[in-house]
Amino acid sequence: MNTTSPAEILPGVIFYAYHSAERKEKVCLWNHHTLILQVSGQLMLETSRETISTNGGELLLIGRNQLGTLTKTPPSEGIYETIVISLQEDLLRKIALEEKLESDSRYAGPTNILIPLNEFLNGYFQSVVPYARRAGTSVTDEMGILKVKEGIKLLLLAVPELRNFLFDFSEPYKIDLEKFMLNNFHFNIPVEKFAQLTGRSLAGFKRDFQKTFGVPPRHWLQDKRLSTAKYLIETKQQKPSAIYLDLGFQSLSHFSYSFKKKFGMAPTECLVNSTPGRK
Repeated sequence: MNTTSPAEILPGVIFYAYHSAERKEKVCLWNHHTLILQVSGQLMLETSRETISTNGGELLLIGRNQLGTLTKTPPSEGIYETIVISLQEDLLRKIALEEKLESDSRYAGPTNILIPLNEFLNGYFQSVVPYARRAGTSVTDEMGILKVKEGIKLLLLAVPELRNFLFDFSEPYKIDLEKFMLNNFHFNIPVEKFAQLTGRSLAGFKRDFQKTFGVPPRHWLQDKRLSTAKYLIETKQQKPSAIYLDLGFQSLSHFSYSFKKKFGMAPTECLVNSTPGRK
């Protein structure tokens, strides 16, 4: 049986979920740094730059302003369990003021970090699990925030260089637009989010995009996704039903309609015509 039980332990901050069957999230956008406490099973994070996985008893810190997909796999016997803590900027700013913490240089390390466990983090990990598993237990905002603060302090104790990672509140640099879009075009998010992730206002993004690609963002995204789909079908013999979600289309029918409108044939016809040995 495929069961799932997501719950908010502290609304908008601490989340718990379990699954008894593998599932893959279409696309995730992390606006805040996010700490994932893996209780059981495996979590695989895939971004345009890397693939990283965690297993039961491990911690992963995901950096803010990223796009990616998550694959959640339960163990062979048992369920997938995870606790997710959103390290929201307003909370981090409050902690920075209270503890007199601030970044003293630009962080230059990895964006997603497997946190090495020590006895303090392991104890913290075990202390959060009961709150999560008792879905009916009420956790006050004060109690929840205290647990988040405790987690952040233990992270800094384990990996001191995270100070510059967590407490850098500057806006993202205006990054290379062409490189970013070529690596992330397949993620189905609004143009406004692409603008944010490249460090631009929406107007600035559209202006720079037109200069770089010669067409508006939505037109380019549609064309790029469809051209990539045609390549995967013709060259790699991949089935349309297996690729449309990964290329940013919300439904197979929409993908098929757009594909036929652009190329004059349905994606299934393209697949048949490209089958090796078929004339």
